[in-house]
Amino acid sequence: MGTPEKLNTYQRILPFVEIMDSTLRDGEQTNGVSFLPHEKLVMARKLLSDVNVDRIEVASARVSEGEHEAVSKICAYAQKMGLLSRVEVLGFVDGGQSIDWIDSCGGRVVNLLAKGSLKHCTHQLHKTPEEHINDILSEVEYAASKGISVNLYLEDWSNGMKDSPEYVYQLMDAITSSSPLGKQGGVQRFMLPDTLGVMNPLQVIEYFRKMIKRYPDVHFDFHAHNDYDLAVSNSLAAVLSGAKGLHVTVNGLGERCGNAPLSSVQVI
Repeated sequence: MGTPEKLNTYQRILPFVEIMDSTLRDGEQTNGVSFLPHEKLVMARKLLSDVNVDRIEVASARVSEGEHEAVSKICAYAQKMGLLSRVEVLGFVDGGQSIDWIDSCGGRVVNLLAKGSLKHCTHQLHKTPEEHINDILSEVEYAASKGISVNLYLEDWSNGMKDSPEYVYQLMDAITSSSPLGKQGGVQRFMLPDTLGVMNPLQVIEYFRKMIKRYPDVHFDFHAHNDYDLAVSNSLAAVLSGAKGLHVTVNGLGERCGNAPLSSVQVI
């Protein structure tokens, strides 16, 4: 480990980076992979206690009764161990239905999925940026009324920065000016995903530095997909550019070509 003097030097040089494991949510989207509720509980306990990751994302809201059972079991265990704030559930901008679902499971953190590109906003939601922003703010306010903390995913952020950066900035400006950052009742973290796995490390550096220069007080996570075998390299580039959180999965599980693997990211 080294002497205390050396450790203090390392701590001053290296940033603290949260590791959020998404095996039980994004990893389960791997073709042919499906976990039973008791299997999810065992994995959650191992990740939180033995592996000691900072956070885990355990499910998507409103998917099935089995997911409700699994999330309820995990939240009950985490509550007992004083770890409930480290358990997160993907939710949607759906008029409070995801928030209610998470609340009924005992969850206290929602990772709210918003649209991070103009194309997704207008083509998938068929809404204007202003309408989508108002819907997001309503969800954040409703979550606060339930005592649920919010992290905000900007789905398709990588393409948003490439094709419609003005939309990304419009959404960020509206959310950060209307929501007390990092406090109960506001957005705790903004999660920047390379949803289709199209980025390379130079693009990660460019886009992250633009975000951090414009929003220096915001906690940004990076969520890499491995479609071109660059998830680990892109995650490292994100950290070097100021990311404060990385999303990973065990063995790189995940949809299509998977996510950044926990073991590789932890090493680098």
